[in-house]
Parts: sequence; C-alpha cells; structure tokens
Amino acid sequence: MLASTLMLIALLCAGVLINVPYSEMSPGPTVNTLGDHDGEPVLQISGHKTYATSGHLNMTTVRVTSADYKMNLVEAVYGWLSHDNKVVPHDTLYPDGKTEQQSTQENAEEFSQSQESAKVAALKELGVPVNSWVIVSTVVKGSPSEGRLHAGDVIKAVDGTAVKQPTDVSTLVTKHKPGQDVVFTVVRAKEQAAAEKANKTATKTENVTIKTTTSDDSGTKRAIVGISAGTDHTFPFSIDIKLADVGGPSAGLMFSLGIYDKLTPGSLTGGKFVAGTGTIDDDGKVGPIGGISMKTIGARSKGAQYFLTPADNCAEAAQDTPSGLTLVKVSTIGDALGALKDIRSGDTGALPKCSTKG
Repeated sequence: MLASTLMLIALLCAGVLINVPYSEMSPGPTVNTLGDHDGEPVLQISGHKTYATSGHLNMTTVRVTSADYKMNLVEAVYGWLSHDNKVVPHDTLYPDGKTEQQSTQENAEEFSQSQESAKVAALKELGVPVNSWVIVSTVVKGSPSEGRLHAGDVIKAVDGTAVKQPTDVSTLVTKHKPGQDVVFTVVRAKEQAAAEKANKTATKTENVTIKTTTSDDSGTKRAIVGISAGTDHTFPFSIDIKLADVGGPSAGLMFSLGIYDKLTPGSLTGGKFVAGTGTIDDDGKVGPIGGISMKTIGARSKGAQYFLTPADNCAEAAQDTPSGLTLVKVSTIGDALGALKDIRSGDTGALPKCSTKG
C-alpha cells in the first residue's frame, strides 16, 4: 500500500513537472452585435437612417492559452477528458514559432479586415454602392519594398497593367524572374487620405521601380517584392464597430448581419436568439473558422437556439452538437438572410441543417 501510494505521488509530481507541446482551447464570450458591450453599442451607424432591432445575432469567440504558456502533462490529460475544452498541438495555434506578440498583431489585422468586409458585404446586399481600391497592406521589414512602398499606398497598376483586386498584384509580380525590376504605379497614402477628406478622387500618381528578390518559402521559388496587398473602401456613411479584446476574422458574418438588420425595417431574428460564426469576404461569401465546437458550446451556454455555421465547418460541428441548439448551414450572407427569414417565421423545417456529412 505504501509503495503504491509513493508511486502515485511520484507520477503526479512527474506529470506536473513534465511540459508537453500542447495548447488548450475553450469557449470564449459571445457578444450580441445588436446590443451593447462595455456600455456602448457594438454597431454605431451615423449618416443613414437606422431601425430598432430585437433578439440576438451573437458573434462567438474561443479562448486559447498564450504562445509562451507551458502546459504540463496533468493539464493536458485533464483537457483531453474535459468535454468543454480541447487540447491541440501548440503548432496548430502558433505555427512557425510565432510569438504571442506576432499572433496578437496578426489577429488584430484580421479582425480589422473582417470588419471592413462585413460592412461591404452588408451594403452590397442592400444595393448601396461602395468605392473600393487595392492598397499596400503590409511591407516586410528588410524586403526590397521597405522605404519604397508604404502601408496605405494605393496600387493603381503594376508594369502598366491596371490592378483591380489584391491577387492581381502577386500575379503580375510573379511573372518576373527574381532580380528583375517591377514598376508600381501608386497614389501615396497621404495623397489618398487628403482626397478622401475633401471628398475628391486622388489623381497624383508616381511610378516606383523595385528589384524583385527570391521567395524563401518552400516549393517553387518565385519573384517577390515583400508586400501584401489588400483592399480599402470608402463608405457613403459612417459604420463603426466597437469591440475590443477580440481578434481574428471569424466574426465577419455576424457583423454583416447586424449591420443589415440595423439598416432595414423589422427584425431579422423575430426576437429569437441566433448566434454564429464565419469569415466573410467583400462579395458575401462565408468561409470556415477554427474552434467550431468551442463556439457552439459557448453559444448554447448563453441561450442560443440557432447557430449559423459555415458550410465547411458543418460536418465537424454536427459531431457533437450541444442539446437544444440547431446548426444552420450557410455559404453566403444571402443563405444566412434566407435562414433568418425561416427562423422568424417559425418555418424551421425548411432550414438547411448541418449533418455529420456536411
């Protein structure tokens, strides 16, 4: 008996002292995009008529352990046995040795971009015109573009070919061989900002020649200049999303629905509690996210009856659906609006529901 007890104590001590390369995910808070958070409305719209809303259109989140958190064996086993937590390899959340600061910065950028895309998708669905253009989103430190191009510069053309979307930039650059010159025609960020403030179109452009270098990623080597391209927009009225301490792109769908609801008469939910998740692009296409099971648990614990689920996440989410929660499959903002129409009318039999097959 004594030997067994001592062995158990030794194993427990070893479990506490031994670190394992895992991280933990757990359900995070949910926030009603139609309501208030920390004392102020999540969605603040001015310059356009808005309408009263009811019910919930909750965005959902996942809590994760920090990049430098050292999980021990006991914690890992407890997480594996817990229904509401999920233990995953550390590299799943922080690939390529990414630091906490780098991950936080990346999540903040993705969250900001998701807000912009949510606004565009909602306004497009309403038929409200939005002006868009391609910009330099980020410049890699030490790259050929450092000091030559700057975040916010508008990219009008590459080698004289007009640029209409961000992917055009990489396509045109990679036509070159590493070491060759590529010419960017840009409107500087300062000129663009001044034009926007004056409600005018910026016309002053300049050509910037940059010598390409070789990519250092795996696979076929290609020419790069060390920038990432994105999209910026001008909206016909002000739409602000006030939500701090949240990162990543997964709230895009719910933000777009909240905006749509506030700009149209009546209630999208009919007073029901609807939660959901999913990225969204400028054209209203809904994309998959991580931690879907954590989000459905968090949503149901707050009272959600329906959960708008990206089509590509349906099979995973349906494997362990919280009791009382209906998973609704959506691929576009149009799908989500159609589902909400069925929900508020009570015609739930027509809902496109998730299954373990998708």
